[in-house]
Amino acid sequence: MMIEQRTVNFYGDELIALRGNDRQIYVSVSHLCSILEIDRRSQVRRIRDHTVLADGYLLGGVETAGGQQTMGLLRVDLVPLWLTGLDTKRVAPEIKEKLERYQREAAKVLWEAFQEGRLTMATSVDELLEMESPAAQAYKMASAIMQMARQQLLLESQVGAHTAQLAEYGKRLETIEEQLGDPGQHITPEQAMQISQAVKAVAHELGKKSRRNEYGGVYGELYRRYSINSYKALPKSKFDDALDWLNNWLQSLISDTPF
Repeated sequence: MMIEQRTVNFYGDELIALRGNDRQIYVSVSHLCSILEIDRRSQVRRIRDHTVLADGYLLGGVETAGGQQTMGLLRVDLVPLWLTGLDTKRVAPEIKEKLERYQREAAKVLWEAFQEGRLTMATSVDELLEMESPAAQAYKMASAIMQMARQQLLLESQVGAHTAQLAEYGKRLETIEEQLGDPGQHITPEQAMQISQAVKAVAHELGKKSRRNEYGGVYGELYRRYSINSYKALPKSKFDDALDWLNNWLQSLISDTPF
């Protein structure tokens, strides 16, 4: 059963994407065949005869100008597999370029219509990130933190992860901070180094107790406490307070008293 339907503008073509009650995203095979000017019946047969494609093919209700119609739907992650089976040499010259574009990008755009609310291909996410706007910087920071968190989860799943791995993780986190931070506008590089060393010391002591990588957690506490997204963005007026806070935290860990 389809619970949500969206129309996506893909280089001038209107694609129909649907989300099922299984939370998967589907696309109308008939609609795509019409856009690409290929025979629908032969393509449906090919899909049903293919073990992998058939597993993601079903019939569902699609809202059209003439009302709801039952159509064959293909799970969106299988669209590239289906389209790459089409020989671009056998299609009309005016369709070849379009087919190749669909093979490369259509599945990703249809998926993003539900995941990111992106309903047009006018500007790609990569192009938007190149604009270096505050939103782009926030997106990069969030993506970097998410990637590092994923790596931390993987490290935690490995029994007996040793100190060298944790140290390398901390270095990579620092590299990301250096790339995405805004040096020179707030605390000085020397002050930033002192904050970084204090964070390392706290994370090291925490890690000895938890046997986990604690760098991300300590940086996260620092960011939340001072409403910043990089330790280099710490206001100069908050430097002494931040350093005292980290040192007090470290001393509480060393003395094994609650922080």
